[in-house]
Amino acid sequence: MARSTAARQIASPPEAAPAPETPGATPMMAQYIEIKAANPDCLLFYRMGDFYELFFADAETASRALGIVLTKRGKHGGADIPMCGVPVERADDYLSRLIALGHRVAVCEQTEDPAEAKRRGPKSVVRREVVRLVTPGTITEDRLLDPARANLLLAIGRRKLSETAHAYGLAAVDISTGRFSLSEVAGQELSGAISRHDPREIVLSEAIHADPALGRLWQETRAAVVPLPQGELEPAAAERRIREQYGVSTLEGFGQFSRAEIAAAGAALLYIARTQLAARPPLQVPTREAGGATLSIDAATRANLELTRTLAGERQGSLLDAIDRTVTANGARLLAEHLAGPLTDLAAIARRQEAVARLVEEPALRGTLRDTLARAPDIARALSRTGLGRAGPRDLAAIRDGLDVAAALGARLAAEPDLPDALARLGRRLARTDADLVERLRAALADDLPLNRRDGNFVRAGYHAEIDEARSLGQDSRKVIAALQARYAEETGCRTLRIKHNNMLGYYIEVPQSVGEACLKGLMQDFVHRQTMVDAMRFTSVELGELESKISGASDRALALETAVFEDLAARVLAGAEAIAETAEALARLDVAAGHAELAVELDWRCPVVDDSLSFVVRAGRHPVVEAALRRSGEAFIANDCDLSGDTRGRIRLITGPNMGGKSTFLRQNALIAVLAQIGSFVPAAEARIGRVDRLFSRVGAADDLARGHSTFMVEMVETAAILNQATRRSLVILDEIGRGTATFDGLSIAWACLEHLHEANACRSLFATHFHELTALGQRLARLDNATLKVAEHRDEVVFLHEVVPGVAERSYGLQVARLAGLPATVVARAGAILKGLEKAERERPGRPRIDDLPLFANLAPPPPPPEPEPAADNALGLMLDAIDPDALTPREALDALYRLKRARAEG
Repeated sequence: MARSTAARQIASPPEAAPAPETPGATPMMAQYIEIKAANPDCLLFYRMGDFYELFFADAETASRALGIVLTKRGKHGGADIPMCGVPVERADDYLSRLIALGHRVAVCEQTEDPAEAKRRGPKSVVRREVVRLVTPGTITEDRLLDPARANLLLAIGRRKLSETAHAYGLAAVDISTGRFSLSEVAGQELSGAISRHDPREIVLSEAIHADPALGRLWQETRAAVVPLPQGELEPAAAERRIREQYGVSTLEGFGQFSRAEIAAAGAALLYIARTQLAARPPLQVPTREAGGATLSIDAATRANLELTRTLAGERQGSLLDAIDRTVTANGARLLAEHLAGPLTDLAAIARRQEAVARLVEEPALRGTLRDTLARAPDIARALSRTGLGRAGPRDLAAIRDGLDVAAALGARLAAEPDLPDALARLGRRLARTDADLVERLRAALADDLPLNRRDGNFVRAGYHAEIDEARSLGQDSRKVIAALQARYAEETGCRTLRIKHNNMLGYYIEVPQSVGEACLKGLMQDFVHRQTMVDAMRFTSVELGELESKISGASDRALALETAVFEDLAARVLAGAEAIAETAEALARLDVAAGHAELAVELDWRCPVVDDSLSFVVRAGRHPVVEAALRRSGEAFIANDCDLSGDTRGRIRLITGPNMGGKSTFLRQNALIAVLAQIGSFVPAAEARIGRVDRLFSRVGAADDLARGHSTFMVEMVETAAILNQATRRSLVILDEIGRGTATFDGLSIAWACLEHLHEANACRSLFATHFHELTALGQRLARLDNATLKVAEHRDEVVFLHEVVPGVAERSYGLQVARLAGLPATVVARAGAILKGLEKAERERPGRPRIDDLPLFANLAPPPPPPEPEPAADNALGLMLDAIDPDALTPREALDALYRLKRARAEG
């Protein structure tokens, strides 16, 4: 809740800190206030020397968020001006923390030399401008990004279908890699589509943001939500922005896009232009995702199955963490994308499987490919920074090394005969690397490269004669300065005298305080005092000033020449940007395929058959995440079979058994096997045949949503309703303990009705776990429902869970044994055992309670039964039975049994 609230506050301009009034402000503060007024919804990083300073409300916000000291600087309007600051050299660290909290930051840099400002007058202020807006969805710096996670900006548009329905267009843009995709979904699928993309920031019109039907969606999302004025998002303007981005006169060459998709793409490009200012990221041509191309997984199911992150929001412990064997950052991101959107196209699934199978069969080839891939830098993000003008020498080196790796991989694959089509295509793409560009970058860039080009010394010696000459001149001057330092030390008799340099003073002479006082009194006549420190004093001299000019001139000339070389290299890279982006994609796809193969060999996974039937047969299936955890502790996982196959309608397997027996694990593992099969991976099973699944639904576990006024049971019912209303014959549904969150009869009735609906209306493949053992009688009455249970071994009131799924029904709930294992006090467990024996004895002595077999099937429209006749008052025996019952110690099943015994006692008494 805290994160989404922060995002809403930042996204809404009325809630942002307003800029103060300017009357009476100093020239510098007036400049700050003017720039802040132009960026009211951002924290303003205002460059002052080696620091970014924040003032007024921004300073208070940043101080709290970053845990840095809040100070003050002068007064404005009669009040102290709050101030805090962060060093420029550590700004990325602070930016990453602010971005993680959902803040947006405007970076304001000095755009002229302070000396130029002085020439305009003694009170002139150095010119400053906002050079970029840093927001969660538009960052590109490596230090601010998770290398294994896409950093998506998601823009949303919509078109009206009827008075009550809309279709929503989604534009997913990752400016750190150039990825750009468009899709359209129905209103009820919007939440699931957003959770699949997992964006860092969402951009949409004010009208969509204000729609009451969508209010909860914006409150619940993890992403920062930014509404844009409706007037800036006109359809004609949206199409114009797309044409201008790609320099085309029509969009027909890109394919057919809906009005909602064009609106979303236009909103994304508007926001990118606004945040990147003059820079234009090298975005790929937008690709359209066809409806139904991926397995539909709603937000609740995605969370329940922990596909890419756990319920706690961590990657560790998720399915993605368990299966990731990629060795490149781009490959890790692509694997996460595959897992978020498994395929439904059988041919595409088969092509992925063929590539994995070939690499499984050839360990030498797989090993060579993975070893070579491990040397590949993240060229997709380096290319994007180059296009935005934010690249450094190391980014150019990353592109050089990545292309070099691609060429080696292309040559290796070309040497392999009879490759599957997917691998052959990747090999051809990798072999088309621009060798001339690689050689140019290798010749130009030095071995030891600085992070920023402004630091210089990144051009290899011998590449550019004028740079070599300027460097030599600078180095000779530095030798002269070293000699001057030695002479001054001898003349002053101060062995600790040093000649140093900083950006504020340039070169200066630093001596201890006592020597400095002597210099002021005439020890060194040509020393000119510059600065007094706590324990030192700083001076300059005419001779030192002349040397500084000489060094500065040589260094400035060398840096200017190196900058020109950098711009030339960057231009050559951008000229081949499209081909480099394709190479990056090919590297990622090869990495994912090789990673799947490595996983299959390592864990003995098998290639599933994925076809167009309604089959679902898994032999000796295992849960990939649980098995990995058990392996680390030296334990074995118990494999189980599952068959939900049908010819025209899927089967339901009703599973009973004790808590801790493994029901939830069995349910989840089969859902995860279906997901893995449809991303083209091998699966943790001895054998599997999966008929293509179009929608996956999971209702497992208990959770409340108190912020929305939803109890655990309400959340359960909302998720169950979505399943029953949307599941088709091709869907896979897993349900666990439906109805347990309410009274026993209510819960049993709901679970029973849900089973009927799944069987008759949805007719889908389903796993249904329950503690309502009465439901097992439906196995005799519903043609496509089978009973299964988890095996348990007992010894002297101790229970051993065997975690083996077998046909049949559970004989008992084993609630007392689980309670003992959970650590309930022995006295409580003993008392519960005594009560249970008494209740079971009463049950045996007074049989005859109604059976589920006596209830009609599918009697939705049957009239309600007449009210029961008044019953006589209970006698003392009934009171004794009531006294023996501890309702807090009963399971729902035991409570139901006790209720029946009391009713019989009352009827007979």
